[in-house]
Amino acid sequence: MHDEAVTELSSQILQLTEGHGFLYETFGKRPQFSWHVDPFGASATTPTVFALAGFNAHLISRIDYDEKDMMQKNKKLQFVWQGSPSLAEQQEIFTHTMDQYSYCVPAFLPFSNRSGFFWNGVAVFPDPPKNGIYPNMSLPVTSQTIRAYAETMVANIKQRAAWFKSNHVLWPWGCDKQFFNASVQFGNMDPLMDYVNQHRREFGVTVQYATLSEYFQAVHNANLTWDTRKSRDFLPYSSEPFQAWSGFYASRNILKGMARGANSFLYACESLFTLYILRYPLGSIDKLWALEKIQQLRWAVSEVQHHDGVTGTESPKVRDMYMDHLLHGMSAVKLLMAAILQETLNGGKNKVDDPLPYSQDTRNREDDSLQITVYNPLGWNITTVINVTVAYSMVNVYDGLGNAVPSQIQKSAGSNSTFDLFVLVRLDALGYHRYIVKTKKLTCTKERDGQCSEGQTSYRGRVISFNRKLVRKLRNRGGRLLRLMNECYLLTLDEDTNLLHSITDRYSQKTIKIHQEFLEYHANGDIRQGPISDNYIFTANGPAVSVSKSIGMELVTGNLVTEIRQYFYSNNSAMANNYEYAIFTRMYNVPKGYDGSLLCRRVEQEYMVGPLDLNREAILKMTTDLKTDRTIFTDGNGYQMMKRQYKNYRNNTLARNYYPLVRTAYIEENGTRLIILSDRAHGISSQADGQIEMMLHRRLWNNKEWNLAYNLTLNDTSVVRPLFWLMFGSKSTTSSLHQSGMALEFRPVVAFGPTSGNVALVQSNKMHGETAANSFSLPSNLHLLTLSVPGWQYNSNHTKHLEDITRVQGKQSQPNFRRILLRIQHLYEVGEDPVLSQPMTVNLKDLLKPLGTVASVEERSLTGIWNINTLQRWKWRTSRQHDMEFNKATRRLNEEFRVAIHPKELRTFFVYFKQ
Repeated sequence: MHDEAVTELSSQILQLTEGHGFLYETFGKRPQFSWHVDPFGASATTPTVFALAGFNAHLISRIDYDEKDMMQKNKKLQFVWQGSPSLAEQQEIFTHTMDQYSYCVPAFLPFSNRSGFFWNGVAVFPDPPKNGIYPNMSLPVTSQTIRAYAETMVANIKQRAAWFKSNHVLWPWGCDKQFFNASVQFGNMDPLMDYVNQHRREFGVTVQYATLSEYFQAVHNANLTWDTRKSRDFLPYSSEPFQAWSGFYASRNILKGMARGANSFLYACESLFTLYILRYPLGSIDKLWALEKIQQLRWAVSEVQHHDGVTGTESPKVRDMYMDHLLHGMSAVKLLMAAILQETLNGGKNKVDDPLPYSQDTRNREDDSLQITVYNPLGWNITTVINVTVAYSMVNVYDGLGNAVPSQIQKSAGSNSTFDLFVLVRLDALGYHRYIVKTKKLTCTKERDGQCSEGQTSYRGRVISFNRKLVRKLRNRGGRLLRLMNECYLLTLDEDTNLLHSITDRYSQKTIKIHQEFLEYHANGDIRQGPISDNYIFTANGPAVSVSKSIGMELVTGNLVTEIRQYFYSNNSAMANNYEYAIFTRMYNVPKGYDGSLLCRRVEQEYMVGPLDLNREAILKMTTDLKTDRTIFTDGNGYQMMKRQYKNYRNNTLARNYYPLVRTAYIEENGTRLIILSDRAHGISSQADGQIEMMLHRRLWNNKEWNLAYNLTLNDTSVVRPLFWLMFGSKSTTSSLHQSGMALEFRPVVAFGPTSGNVALVQSNKMHGETAANSFSLPSNLHLLTLSVPGWQYNSNHTKHLEDITRVQGKQSQPNFRRILLRIQHLYEVGEDPVLSQPMTVNLKDLLKPLGTVASVEERSLTGIWNINTLQRWKWRTSRQHDMEFNKATRRLNEEFRVAIHPKELRTFFVYFKQ
């Protein structure tokens, strides 16, 4: 069960696809029902994903206790969920919510002080008791106890039956870590069920073993009318009045960043390998070896999506396992990408036997030159800036033709020995470019306007230091303002505070006043003193406290990049140079002749937080003059935006108004928006009018027995550096927010190497890329969600595949390297934008022509295991008519392979290329 709050859409789809592909290829079985009983809240994206994967019904459990209580009383625990407001019947799904007992059988027995119905007791690992007696084993079912057991069971069944519409009750028998001694369990269950059935007239109940499929089939056959739930989710989740499970949105920030970064790296490798397979079918790279490297990262990224994985709710040992698997998977993929780039950069003529692994020292010591290869995995052409750390203060940067490239070099923050080199790159969709950095040790004797007249092409950023300013509660702000500007934005800095003062959108001439500050919530760690915070739960022990006594600032100016470096000190002493918090803000100036529409419209902010003191939860608060009534919009898994209106609760109001920020959030007033894009998941809330606070980092310890037993105390001493892009302006001028979000999510991969020989790969934190696939390009409202060689061996004809399973059992068949998995996603909702929300028609043959000649195309279900033309999902009767229906004819592929993609659609295809 993947987590539903902090996972990103493409990672969810990958995890589901890997599982479905394995099950279908191995057994010929296609899952049709979900069992999502344990994720901490339920996203509205999940029912859409499961419906598009071919599921007939969906099962959830953990939702807010207040809402579940209301649904039980009104028999609303079952409904038809329409997760996306833009999609119609194709994505709605019948959903069953477990009642207050969740996925466990009742543990209480009125006739015994032992745990109920758990005859194998509590599991003991790794050394089970030799006598077979486990802790808290239930009283055995005997002739003396069977009547009491039956009465208890029937009473609970009838209690639950009152909460549902149909006569069929789903009674889950078991709980966490149960049935490890199945013979003991069934040895007691069988006679108890027989007894109930033998007394069916007396009890008015019959019981039977059933699969989830059989249960849903019985409910479906009842042909009842169900309510429709629109695109509302069940987040955040609270299990009790002071247990809001909104803390895990920010737990283990580094793991969250690593999971997203690894998925981005995998995304790039998948498309690069696909290009290689199609363009160099006789290439020297062993395809099975390559697929093995990719599979290693696929499974590492898939497993960390677990609801006790990317959530940060695992023990340190399990976290280390996830990190180890991700790092090994990324290393494997780097080997493959290095081999592909080396061979393709040489026209496919080079044989690569031993590509270099990742190496920090990639400079050629003979001529001090460095080759940079930048690959753009997105389906659009982009212009962006990459950042490379070098050891020299003076460099020249050239493209593959020897032309000078706009660049800027400046002293790295906090280092006396390294320099940040910013390079402007213009990159085609699915393309890569080579750049040469000449890092000769020059002594500049003639400098003019930041440039050395003796052949240096990189502009030298000028660092200006400002005196540290004390933080005072009362101050007249805005007296001395420093103006910084690019084509899109005007930023003002308050020289009396060293803080950001305002942002002006130069297109719409709208201005927002903004104040940024770091604060900390102080958490209680003693359960005897009241509610606690832990890996899962956030419970504020009072208002957030400011952490800064003084703020220092440096300003780096240049022709390409303007960088603001703000340092937040908890000590007023001028001798105290250690800061726990920092903000690095970058604004880019795009030279004439380059498309700066996306690059210009973002203000990049990188935060540095930590190490924290114990029992601290760090937030960044942004206070603006927008009138928002504490309403914030946050994304659901990077797929769709959810409106979050502030709610008052009897208990724990602050924590229960925290929501997951996966990639996008914004506040707005009359169409003017302040947008936040994030490279990893965080918690976010609006606790006051015009205000946003984001939880960035947590370090916690408590004495709760359960947490101590599983080492779930979150004593995270790390320093974290999450990356954000800010956008501001009218709804029309910020309409590229979805495309910008993808540009942040899937930044280009940068390969470093000497000017000759092998290249070694490393992914930069601030990058983007160009040149291989010629004319391949999607419209700006369509996203290339997947382009990969899945390597599945199964026949796409279901009947033939089943025959193959029987015929070739025990034999190893070869993966199909000519079958390409293609997914295209429409990024916009119906009515969101007058132009970008329109359906788009794509000719797949023309789109994919730069990759090769298309022989045939099949449309598939989301995970690929169903032919869309044979997939017949169950229909459920609802109490309301559908607001919209897609014309089935517009969804079919014609002979020209033209397909119309509607708002928020995810379309999946198998594409076969000619040999």
